[in-house]
Amino acid sequence: QVQLVESGGGLVQAGGSLRLSCAASGSIVSINPMAWYRQAPGKQRELVAQISSGVLTYYADSVKGRFTISRGNARNTVYLQMTSLKSEDTAVYYCYGAGYWGQGTLVTVSS
Repeated sequence: QVQLVESGGGLVQAGGSLRLSCAASGSIVSINPMAWYRQAPGKQRELVAQISSGVLTYYADSVKGRFTISRGNARNTVYLQMTSLKSEDTAVYYCYGAGYWGQGTLVTVSS
């Protein structure tokens, strides 16, 4: 069994920054790739960013230049640094890896 636990969400004003963290635990040696998804109210869940082999990254067009995904030094950790946040970034953010989902962390951006 693998568990992914996110943290770092919250309320921030437009233009502000937040850093999301995700740590995996359980019976798995290494998770690769790891990704962040988000789901806004009334919308489908969408891929925000993904990191493979610690260096290969993908970003949705809507977050390019504002969000940065990175792996942590601890095994099976991943971060999402979000800057220049906009109201349309408001969503529940989910960590994903090896077929497992975290429980989600809410990010609310006030305009």
